[in-house]
Amino acid sequence: MTPVAIVTGASSGIGAATARRLAAEGFHVLAAARRAERLADLVAEITAAGGQATAVTCDITSDESVAGLAEAAAQAPGPVTLLVNNAGGARGLDPVESGSVADWQWMYDVNVLGTLRVTQALLPALEASGSGTIVVVSSTAGLTVYEGGGGYTAAKHAQTAIAGTLRLELCGRPLRVIEIDPGMVKTDEFGLVRFEGDAERAAAVYAGVPGPLVAEDVADCIAWCATRPEHVNIDRLVVRPRAQAAQHKVHRV
Repeated sequence: MTPVAIVTGASSGIGAATARRLAAEGFHVLAAARRAERLADLVAEITAAGGQATAVTCDITSDESVAGLAEAAAQAPGPVTLLVNNAGGARGLDPVESGSVADWQWMYDVNVLGTLRVTQALLPALEASGSGTIVVVSSTAGLTVYEGGGGYTAAKHAQTAIAGTLRLELCGRPLRVIEIDPGMVKTDEFGLVRFEGDAERAAAVYAGVPGPLVAEDVADCIAWCATRPEHVNIDRLVVRPRAQAAQHKVHRV
């Protein structure tokens, strides 16, 4: 039977690229996100390319909506062997002393509690497959901090903690936990969401950077980790563009 992969945040960016790549790898992809129209376009694209995919409208900040995703997984045409917790995001670049509590709450709900909700809901199906893989797409912001990034780095540090804790708790069961930590990735929406639609400010983040990562680069890493032999667990994969030596050290031309 065709193995099933679930990808959250699949309507754009890394999620959409991952859905395409996993379909090309032979998975039936359940593409989950809030924007139904974008998901329909993505599924049509994957199907036209010879892959298999199903759109599942899902808001990972809603318990009811995530329960619906689990129901869709139960109706999938094969065993659920892969979950990619990709949905997330950042809002604002304010210092801690003036940061918006609402922005911090949104980032925690989407990045941390969203990962928790979806993982809890899909764990039974992943374990029942006999060889399940959970991928947590965190960030290098989950490994270090930077000025103005307090809310986002706090959320990503928490997401990283979930991945590490899960790996300990699931040891001995047919499940593996993989953490992917991208650095600077240029996508269509991440910066726009962070800066409330300010395209100029979003573009400035990547100004002069030769070859930032793109969504397909991260999708390639996810696919490689997820398709290793089942006894091989890539605990953590940190991936940055060559121009970014560290969170604070970026070459610009």
